[in-house]
Amino acid sequence: MRSFIFRRFIYAIISIIAATFLVFGLSRLSGDPRLLYAKPGGYGNTEEQWEALGKKLGLDKPFHVQYLMYLGRTLKGDLGKTLLDERPVLDLFQELLWSTVSLGIISWVFATGLGIPLGILSAVKRGTVWDYIARSIALLGVSMPTFWLAIILILIFAVNLGWLPAGTRGNFDGHWWQWKNLSYYVLPSFTLGIGAAAGYLRITRSAMLEVLDSEYVKLARAKGVSNNVVIWKHAFKNALIPPLTIAPLLMVSFITGVIVTESIFAWPGLGRIGVDAIGNNDFPVLTATVLFFAIIFAIVNFLTDIAYAFIDPRIRYS
Repeated sequence: MRSFIFRRFIYAIISIIAATFLVFGLSRLSGDPRLLYAKPGGYGNTEEQWEALGKKLGLDKPFHVQYLMYLGRTLKGDLGKTLLDERPVLDLFQELLWSTVSLGIISWVFATGLGIPLGILSAVKRGTVWDYIARSIALLGVSMPTFWLAIILILIFAVNLGWLPAGTRGNFDGHWWQWKNLSYYVLPSFTLGIGAAAGYLRITRSAMLEVLDSEYVKLARAKGVSNNVVIWKHAFKNALIPPLTIAPLLMVSFITGVIVTESIFAWPGLGRIGVDAIGNNDFPVLTATVLFFAIIFAIVNFLTDIAYAFIDPRIRYS
């Protein structure tokens, strides 16, 4: 078990290092980074200042040395400064990190709490009206584009009915548990989580149907084991492996979806500042955002592999 965890940990570290190399390489392929700060020969910019800026950014050194310098600064938490106000990117991330993480956690809880139980219900009640309702929910969830769903939800529940706020984030400095603050999460988390819930539902239903038709489940039923014990003790644990397999892919959908969701709902998070960084050509913020999402994906993959090993012992020796 220890060797399995160690191997997966090494793979995660390699993935993160590869992500840093990719981000740094793209930043250099896009052109001279000094052009983001100033134009050569521009107003108030002498040739000496241009060369001094290049030396400050390490452009007078070979590519591999520049990358090692970038990696060292990143490990120390130095992600550079924003181009607009020269604010440390790390400070900006610390300010907005919890906003994005909290939205992702609530969306994941919603997706898991809706998708997996509906998948089990659909499999157990196969061919009934409950099965058709669950499959219809799954079809709608995977069919609706995120941006379209967000606009429709705002139009119905915020503009026409006035039940929920249309966007931004509530004040969580004081009583965060109050509905007036938590209500800001309803529409964004539903928009972000419904697609993942549909994925969980379809995968869980398929896995449960396969397990329920297996020989050991039929044997348990023949011995007179109650239906609840068969479902939750014998079938559910073995059917849980496929949903865990797709969990990293669903996490990718959260990562990409949060950019659209935060932009539409004016949510102050990392996805929104990433979009703003593209418009402002603020490369330090953009590279830091891409790197952050890559690290999250590597961590999720690592934790998923560990969960595999506990659920299915055969994976430990693969």
